[in-house]
Amino acid sequence: MKTSLVLTTLFLTNVIFAQSDMMSSQTKMVGGAAMYPTKNIIENAVNSKDHTTLVAAVKAADLVETLMGEGPFTVFAPTNEAFNKLPNGTVESLLKPENKKTLQTILTYHVVAGKWNASDVVKLVKDNKGKATVKTVSGGTITLWLKGKDVYVKDENGNSAKVTIADVNQSNGVIHVIDKVLLPKS
Repeated sequence: MKTSLVLTTLFLTNVIFAQSDMMSSQTKMVGGAAMYPTKNIIENAVNSKDHTTLVAAVKAADLVETLMGEGPFTVFAPTNEAFNKLPNGTVESLLKPENKKTLQTILTYHVVAGKWNASDVVKLVKDNKGKATVKTVSGGTITLWLKGKDVYVKDENGNSAKVTIADVNQSNGVIHVIDKVLLPKS
C-alpha cells in the first residue's frame, strides 16, 4: 500500500512537472517580457516594451475589451519601431479622439479571425501557389507570402511587413510580431 502511494505521488509529480515544462516551452519573450499562452492578447501585450505604441493605440481605439474577448484572433502586431517608420505626426494624429474610427480600421486591419499559427500560414501559402489573400477583421485583405523561410504580410497598398517573431500563443489566439504597420486601401 505504501509503495503504491509513493509511486502514485511520484507519477503525479512527474505529470505536473511535464505539464509545467510544456507550458514554459510555449512561452515566448517579446519586448523583454514573457508572453504566457494562458493569458489573453491584451494581458500579454501590455508587458512588451516593444509594443507600447500598439497598446496605446488599442486603448485609444476602445478595442481592449474586443482583444480580451474569446476570439480566437490572429494579430499581426507592429512594434514601436514599425510605428516610428510612419511619417512624422501620424501616430499622434491617429491617437486623437476625432480619428478613433480611422484608428479602429487600421488596428483591425492587423487582425484575422481564427488562430493561424505559422505552420497554418505556410501551408495556406503553399496550397495557394506562393501567395494567400486573407480577409481581415476590418473587411480589407492582406496577402501572405514566403521569402525563403520568412513569412511576409502585404497590405492593399503593396507595402510588406516581415514576421519577426511568430507563434506567440495566447489564450484567445496568436500574435505574430511584424516590422511595419499595415495600412488598408484609403
